[in-house]
Amino acid sequence: MEKSQYSGPVCEFETAGPCGIVIFGASGDLTSRKLIPALFELYVRRRIPDNFFIAGVARSALDTETFREVVENAVDRGVRNIKPGQKQGFIKRCYYLSGQYDDDSTYRELKDLTGTLAGKYETGGNIIFNIATPPNLYKVIVSKLGTNSLVEKGQNKDPFQRIIVEKPFGTDLETAQDLNSFFLEHLSEDQIYRIDHYLGKDTVQNILAFRFANLIFENVWNRNYIDHVQITVSEKLGVGHRAGYFDQAGLVRDMLQNHMLQLLSLVAMEAPAKFDAELIRDEKVKVMRAIRPFTGVSYPSTILRGQYKEGEVEGEKISAYRKEQGVKKNSSTETYFAAKLFIDNSRWEGVPFYLRAGKALKEKKTQISVIFKEVPHSMFVDDIKENPLEPNVLTFGIQPQQGVFLKYQAKVPGSKMCIYPLQMNFNYADYYGVELSDDYETLLLDCMVGDQTLFWSKKGIEKSWALITPLLQEWEKSNYDNKKVKLFFYKAGSTGPREADRMIENDNRKWILS
Repeated sequence: MEKSQYSGPVCEFETAGPCGIVIFGASGDLTSRKLIPALFELYVRRRIPDNFFIAGVARSALDTETFREVVENAVDRGVRNIKPGQKQGFIKRCYYLSGQYDDDSTYRELKDLTGTLAGKYETGGNIIFNIATPPNLYKVIVSKLGTNSLVEKGQNKDPFQRIIVEKPFGTDLETAQDLNSFFLEHLSEDQIYRIDHYLGKDTVQNILAFRFANLIFENVWNRNYIDHVQITVSEKLGVGHRAGYFDQAGLVRDMLQNHMLQLLSLVAMEAPAKFDAELIRDEKVKVMRAIRPFTGVSYPSTILRGQYKEGEVEGEKISAYRKEQGVKKNSSTETYFAAKLFIDNSRWEGVPFYLRAGKALKEKKTQISVIFKEVPHSMFVDDIKENPLEPNVLTFGIQPQQGVFLKYQAKVPGSKMCIYPLQMNFNYADYYGVELSDDYETLLLDCMVGDQTLFWSKKGIEKSWALITPLLQEWEKSNYDNKKVKLFFYKAGSTGPREADRMIENDNRKWILS
């Protein structure tokens, strides 16, 4: 497709009002890699006004000047096409406070600092606390913010006080419920923004627009026309510096509970009455309630786990997972999984949803493929059973391809009636000629303007854990010998364990490769 000269309406970000932003974990990787570049992009695009400041808090012994150097380096690494003079106005609004997270004096100093900055930058007292720390500090920080009067329960307007909390939000149903209860002692639900960065992607949000703004597809979006759905999240990288955390979590906990259930819910949900945060989030919860529970788990026809061995990805050698620093010698933690889910409601009864995710695989790819049923009768072939036409496939490319791709049948040029599958491609970058906004840009701005549509609700987070926790418990209570026969190894740089192919092939289906 040639680059289009898009001449339609411009859909710009909403502009936030005055606001102060406090980042706990300001010296960490997430802050420099994601938060600072996203905030800078919002600043240069004028999505946030001059009436804002950033106050970083961490245990590292930095001062404001040193932190500003960190900020500048983060902007240089994470933002392209910086124009002269753009950085200085942003950097001078960044401040730093060093202190222990469990020390009341840190919060007293923070209260003094944010009060001073609120006056200097005329933010009206509006403030967001972004907790970008390890999960074991979530309770400590929220408790100290409450007891030191930095947040007041229910204070979400004139001025607002809000919390952004990163994943993982709990490690199972019990811990998620406990964390929710604890947060709600100090905050109201409308002050809590539980982040899932996948939901900030334009290509993920486009699923809603594609389904509910186009009559042509929604009418066939059901078990009468759809054979099955595939959701794939593959990564070329291994666990890297996250090995210590990952070996405790595993990919089912790290990926299935949050990102992939969110994608599934967007594909499967019913249309809400209007585009409203609470209504949309409620419809997604209804989907999760209808997913058939993982009870009496069947291996490997319903769920299988894999782990990568030594191999190569694009010519680079990858060590076996068990040889990664921070991983137990005989670890049974999965770096790959494939699962088959069913949604027991009238729209999706009998339609399997195949989900797979893995690390150290051949390619980086996140996509959702909706595979329609085969044509029941065709005049173009003598025996449809022996020579079936390939089914239509609608694919939502999330990354690195970003767009919508439809496979359909068409006539081949010539005197005979020959049918061959073609693909109609819509690519965001080609058509609109602009880079898509970063997921954190969208989510941070949404928090500033008070829009919770793209964030987890209490009901949603707990229902997702309720679904996944039995699966985790069944695995964790198994002894090593039992796990050995249920853990399938695959070579780094491959497409995953062969058993994952057999899982879907046993249903007379196959994975969509691209």
